[in-house]
Amino acid sequence: MKGKTANDSFAGIVGASGSLREVLGLVRTVALTDSTALIQGETGTGKELIARAIHNISPRSGQPFVRLNCAAIPFDLLESELFGHEKGAFTGAFAQKIGRFEMADAGTLFLDEIGDIPLALQPKLLRVLQEKEFERLGNGKTHRVDIRLVAATHRDLAQMVRRNEFRSDLYYRLNVFPVALPPLRERREDISLLIWHFVEVFGSKMGKRITCIPNETLSALIAYPWPGNVRELQNLIERAVILADNGILPNPLPTSDKNAVTNPLPVSEENPPTLTPSQGTFNDSTRALILLALREAGWVIGGSSGAATRLGLKRTTLIAKMRKFGISRPVRKGDINPPSENRESEQWWQPTTE
Repeated sequence: MKGKTANDSFAGIVGASGSLREVLGLVRTVALTDSTALIQGETGTGKELIARAIHNISPRSGQPFVRLNCAAIPFDLLESELFGHEKGAFTGAFAQKIGRFEMADAGTLFLDEIGDIPLALQPKLLRVLQEKEFERLGNGKTHRVDIRLVAATHRDLAQMVRRNEFRSDLYYRLNVFPVALPPLRERREDISLLIWHFVEVFGSKMGKRITCIPNETLSALIAYPWPGNVRELQNLIERAVILADNGILPNPLPTSDKNAVTNPLPVSEENPPTLTPSQGTFNDSTRALILLALREAGWVIGGSSGAATRLGLKRTTLIAKMRKFGISRPVRKGDINPPSENRESEQWWQPTTE
């Protein structure tokens, strides 16, 4: 069988931000093992794409990749979906059914929204993960399987454990190698790449050639908060391609979200920017987003919680952009000997000279 290329392995994953590169580094690391991976992230962040990438890079890549959305299956059918049943095991069981664990034997089983598995079923799931064995409904014969589990959820499982809504032993068994996906608002430098990617995908499907995205449309899309993450962006770009005329992509955001920010100056810590989409220039939107990130980070540039990390930029890149846009923290009364900008976790007060 022809081997997968790197592009095949990461099919559908678009972006070059630091936060996304960090995630893909974790994917490459865990994929080469048989350890359980727990993918956590908001709805629409691409958890299934990451699960498929783990499978594609793993030694099991030539074997089945089987998925099940635990939130989409009624409780009384979920056990049968997972473990299968024999004919006559319950009312309506007219034939034998093979469960997802058996389907995924020698391959990867992806359980999406695992936080929705009922408490009553969790002990059986824990057993098959630990012992690699289970019984179909209606049959006491034990079946053994060799699967690699990848689970995903948008829920906070640790909080669910504290509320006795999720078994702690199952949580620890799942949380062997956590992979946290950043929401789209934390990797804004990927938005333009994703827009063009979806424009090409839907343009090809619909036989339309989009050659221009106006600056005001691009600025609005980059500034939008994207509560539905990449999935919301994908759906809105599909709408825009449908509406596109003369090769120009229109702004697909609802009218109420098109309030213009024609000039973000003078924005300061006392008058912070918002994520209202801009119909001004691309630079206006970029400057407003940098100021917002700096304010939320307490004007800390570097470090794990600094503005550079929030924007998915290198610290030096952010400093360069701050100089370009003339951004500096307002010097307050009483500020003496502001910190130098060469220490990664310090705040930067350097006054604007432009």
